Amino acid sequence: MSEQAIVERIISDAEQAARKIIEDAESAADATVAQASERAERNKQGTQAEIKEKAAAIFDGKAAQARLESAKILLGEKRGVIDSVYAQALNKLVSLSDAETVRFAEKLLRAHAEDGDEIVFAENFKCVQDVAKLSVVKEKKLKVSPKKVKIDGGFILRGKLCDKDISYGAILAADREENQAKIAAQLFL
Repeated sequence: MSEQAIVERIISDAEQAARKIIEDAESAADATVAQASERAERNKQGTQAEIKEKAAAIFDGKAAQARLESAKILLGEKRGVIDSVYAQALNKLVSLSDAETVRFAEKLLRAHAEDGDEIVFAENFKCVQDVAKLSVVKEKKLKVSPKKVKIDGGFILRGKLCDKDISYGAILAADREENQAKIAAQLFL
């Protein structure tokens, strides 16, 4: 073979080797790009799923918080209504007629007074003299205090062993404790 043919053959082999290297490099680059694209797509899908999951968790948390806040507001409003019911009841007790006030006081004294107790009336109690004349006062040897106490109606019984708050507020508070659930059930069906 001639020298020229050898050179051409070397150049041809070199070009063919170069094309092969370039083809292999392009194939490797295409495979790397495909893998990178696939990995990026997986990462993108994973990130989107994670974002969706976190968004759902945030939404659920905010929804639960809103429900709780709504329930608190509703409960506050219900308490306000029940407070109003008991405020009206207190106003009705304070504004009873003289005859009704005396009957109510007699009933309370029969139920709660013990022999020898002292009755201390509220400042706004309007029938002190009439209550002092009741038979229960004589029967139980009750004393009527000349002092008045600042309560919301009714009276306090001072006894030898203990005092009893028979004020209208105390009576209504005891009633509320006992009947609040029933009243709420009737009001807020």
